[in-house]
Amino acid sequence: MENKRPRGLSAVGAQMMALQSRRARTPTLFSYGFRPFFLFAVLWALLAMGLWLLILWGRLDLPSRFDPVTWHAHEFLFGYLSAVLAGFLLTALPNWTGRLPIVGWPLALLFTVWLAGRVGLFFSATLPRAVAPVIDLAFLLVLGGIVLREIVAGRNWRNLIVLALLAVFALANGVFHFQALRGEPAAQGVGLRLGVATAIMMIAVIGGRIIPSFTRNWLVQMQSTARCAKPMQRFDQLTLLASLPVLLVWVLRPEAAYTGAALLLFALLHLARQARWQPLRTGREPLVWILHIAYAFVPAGALALGLAPLGGGFDPAAAQHLWMSGAIGGMTLAVMSRATLGHSGQALRAGQMTVLVYLAIIGAAVTRGLAPFWSGFAPLSGVLWLLAFAGFLLAYGGALLRPRREGP
Repeated sequence: MENKRPRGLSAVGAQMMALQSRRARTPTLFSYGFRPFFLFAVLWALLAMGLWLLILWGRLDLPSRFDPVTWHAHEFLFGYLSAVLAGFLLTALPNWTGRLPIVGWPLALLFTVWLAGRVGLFFSATLPRAVAPVIDLAFLLVLGGIVLREIVAGRNWRNLIVLALLAVFALANGVFHFQALRGEPAAQGVGLRLGVATAIMMIAVIGGRIIPSFTRNWLVQMQSTARCAKPMQRFDQLTLLASLPVLLVWVLRPEAAYTGAALLLFALLHLARQARWQPLRTGREPLVWILHIAYAFVPAGALALGLAPLGGGFDPAAAQHLWMSGAIGGMTLAVMSRATLGHSGQALRAGQMTVLVYLAIIGAAVTRGLAPFWSGFAPLSGVLWLLAFAGFLLAYGGALLRPRREGP
């Protein structure tokens, strides 16, 4: 028999009752999108970095069709980041569309596809050639289909840009696999750069919404007279529009002098954009200043990458890690920690462990960027990365596995 809404119950109330009923029948891990994907993204970041260090030290032979550098690059960008994106989008979609979240067996099935991609690519040398890439590519395609369905059903057209970026990210993963299957150096190829560039645009778009909003709320709470610019004003829109061709040129011609000049302009635009958000007034709140520091790696990475083809003495691979470890690594940890606190019913306060996590990921990004100047910085960066994600697991692993805390 069809369930009927009790008389006088609002649509929102009915949705809340339906959501509570679904969660009561669902294991906690699959009761919300952020839980499995944030937890296992962090576990994978730890495991993959540990395996990478063992490979570097000659203690492990990789049973993959990917060479070690290719596997390392792919699993950070398309393995780890894909999981974080899934956790973020599946948690944000109900707020964007007013629809119920994806929970239970559909969420578990999607998570299983992601996990199968990680296992399959690691052991891909033992599998038929196309099996692991197909499984890996299927995850982003299914996730994109879910996002499209929810946006259309909720008529949430303003977030189609996020779907478009996700589609480009999936395309980048496909190009990466194509290059790897052809025996090309995919870790230095178009696919990887397109994936990194798309991730940077995601930070510019989504970060451009949440950073000024959270900063404004913090300044009001502190009764500060300072005010940051509202999200997505005309200057923000112009900066984002100008960023697209710059990143595309970098993807296609990273070594060209005109690419270097364009990246320097990109850095200046994003520095000016961030300056309007009052970053220097957030030093007392770690949950806010980490967002600003992570965003600051966007212009910092562009500056280093821009100087490289202009004879500025920067190593392109090290400069690119300012984007990968600093902007992507820092922003994902910042978003995951804040979202986990909020959606698990905890106060939005950063404890000592959280501060150590933030300092460790910043240190990992800086030392990796400095690796060309001293060989000891590279393993130090790996150790700091491990400390950052191990700290996150200690601080938030329990909250991701426990039911939401209700009440004071």
